[in-house]
Amino acid sequence: MNNNSEPVPERLRKAMDKSMNLVRSEMGDTEFSRFSELIQTELGIKMPPTKKVLLQSRFQKRLRALGLSGYKEYCDYVFSPEGREQERTHLIDAVTTNTTHFFREPKHWEIMTRIVLPELWRRNVGKRGALRVWSAGCSSGEEPYTLGMVLHEWAEQRPGFDFAILATDISGKILAEAKRAVYPMDKVADVPMQYKKKYMLKSKDRLRVKMDANLRNKVSFQRLNFMEDFRLRDRQDIIFCRNVVIYFDRPTQEVLFNKFCSALQTGGYLFIGHSESLSGMNLPLRQVAPTVFRRL
Repeated sequence: MNNNSEPVPERLRKAMDKSMNLVRSEMGDTEFSRFSELIQTELGIKMPPTKKVLLQSRFQKRLRALGLSGYKEYCDYVFSPEGREQERTHLIDAVTTNTTHFFREPKHWEIMTRIVLPELWRRNVGKRGALRVWSAGCSSGEEPYTLGMVLHEWAEQRPGFDFAILATDISGKILAEAKRAVYPMDKVADVPMQYKKKYMLKSKDRLRVKMDANLRNKVSFQRLNFMEDFRLRDRQDIIFCRNVVIYFDRPTQEVLFNKFCSALQTGGYLFIGHSESLSGMNLPLRQVAPTVFRRL
């Protein structure tokens, strides 16, 4: 060590000690129970005891950022008046999972262009007003921008066709990322080359792309919590809610799908994830393809 180097300031040394101790600490059962109940109530996400280690690891960054000594201190802060106002957004960002990519579940895009859009076009949807599409649980934006590319291609072949995409998510942090619409090259690997050339602008270092402005202008972003009594301004013609409700228990899923049906135009379409099922639910829907349903 250099003898001329200055000693580590006491405050910084204590913060470093806290951080090291935190890595070795564990969340108590009482704290986990309070967190899991809060997450289930406010986010609808199931948090069984098997998720304790996962929750613990996701909260470590917040504890370090706040300079807290352990999970009990963080729990007390989250449930305090100050924490309810200032920390809940950060907690939501830590808990929610944002796994997505462009053109995810390719069969859905084939169904869109082969069945759904032609049927809606025959009914003049998109001619007398914009076709309205909702990406519910949009994460970092790959799904709504994929929708934008598919619909833009459709519009080019049909003069007079117009569309608008609403993209919602519970995480303000991930919505800000979606609005920036900047992605590393590995994130766009599944995008067809003709779409890359047409709708994505490469950065100068050629390591990233940014979605074309005309496409970005077709997407509006909004924060929305499915567990709240939400109401959309307009009924939608198509709703994509894929691989989102798998984190909820079955009764909550049925309540949510009924809300989606209320937000869907008669004759509109609902797309769900291939790992999800509506079996046994009392919903005004008819299946038209695997994981694709039409509103009765």
